[in-house]
Amino acid sequence: MHAIKKFFAITFVLIVILVSFFTLWVSYNYVVPVVMYHHVEPTEQQKANTTTPENFENQMAFLHEKGYQVITLDALIQAIKENRPLGKRTVVLTFDDGYENNYTYAWPILKKYQFPATIFIPSDFVDMDGHLSLKQIKEMMAGGISFGSHSRTHVYLPDASVDLQRYEIIESKHVLEKKLGVEIKHFAYPVGGFSDEIKEIVKKAGYESALATNRGFDRENKDVFEINRVRFSDKDNRADILLMKLSGYYNLFRKAKNPY
Repeated sequence: MHAIKKFFAITFVLIVILVSFFTLWVSYNYVVPVVMYHHVEPTEQQKANTTTPENFENQMAFLHEKGYQVITLDALIQAIKENRPLGKRTVVLTFDDGYENNYTYAWPILKKYQFPATIFIPSDFVDMDGHLSLKQIKEMMAGGISFGSHSRTHVYLPDASVDLQRYEIIESKHVLEKKLGVEIKHFAYPVGGFSDEIKEIVKKAGYESALATNRGFDRENKDVFEINRVRFSDKDNRADILLMKLSGYYNLFRKAKNPY
């Protein structure tokens, strides 16, 4: 009987130790999900970069109903720089390319739930057909939406010359700041591609952060110049999928992808 009690006591202690280590691991490895959208518009076919207004509404309603705190990209970057942990149900919303449908379909839903978001737009695409106009951008800015640079012409930077990389990164910031009248703090790599040299250009240009897609090897998003994001689309239409992608651990289990 004494041996049995000793066995159970040792087993209990081991379980407590394992649970404690797991709790510490979970706490240490939590990464605030940075969600990435592209198109928000009606479509009859499921596409990787498109979310219908209905599904987008459902996804925003899910965040609201489950008590997620949607914070600005500014707030996230500041917390990372200060090594300050954020709540386990925190999320950042971003959009790439600056499509006009972001204004038509996404923004009314964001306003409904009072969610902030950052839209990354190539500076040369402003007022281009199918993309946001300057008037629409300023209206969205007045409503709490922020904007970042997505280069000038959406060139894939790793394939570009150094001179072109500098032009796309530096001049897009200048152009957007002149047009919008605000500081452009954040950059998103077109197609997510970057290198250490490209990161240095972004830093020297005066940006405070740069966002990739799921590229690079910093799964914990400790480097603010290669922030990994989680793509959302029409495929994310079930609660279990949303919970998985918004868990804060999705990045850790994705296959590592070369930055370029």
